[in-house]
Amino acid sequence: MKKISEIGDPLELLNKVIDWEMFRSTLNKAVVRKENTRKGGRPSYDVVMMFKILVLTRMYNLSDDQAEYQINDRRSFMRFLGLDICDTVPDAKTIWKFRNDLTRADVIVELFYLFDRVLKKEGFITHTGTIIDATFVDVPRQRNSREENQKIKKGEIP
Repeated sequence: MKKISEIGDPLELLNKVIDWEMFRSTLNKAVVRKENTRKGGRPSYDVVMMFKILVLTRMYNLSDDQAEYQINDRRSFMRFLGLDICDTVPDAKTIWKFRNDLTRADVIVELFYLFDRVLKKEGFITHTGTIIDATFVDVPRQRNSREENQKIKKGEIP
């Protein structure tokens, strides 16, 4: 992580520039939480951390599935979110539900407007990027007979 910081982690800089707690009250009002009358079960994820995931999806143009994968895969994403290796990462459905809750509450545009305004005030402009989803696919193999190969070598079409 020290090396990543030395190289220049933009997410680390983002954490220094933005007071993420300014979003908490709006997020808490907007997010639908189940009333848990019984003890037990996994506690809800922190709303500020979930908003930071939405920031990642926007900055890196990630789908919810890719966000889940990249958070699990990238230490810089985990550090940005305040997660440790042993922590549970929200799955794609949880990310989708959180975004949906903010959209239904009609606050997502307001939150990102405030986010952009703070960045501009600090002298930063965000550019969206893309993390390539590299998928390997086997190429279909064509098996030619010896006779067909001879025709191909002669320039003929088998």
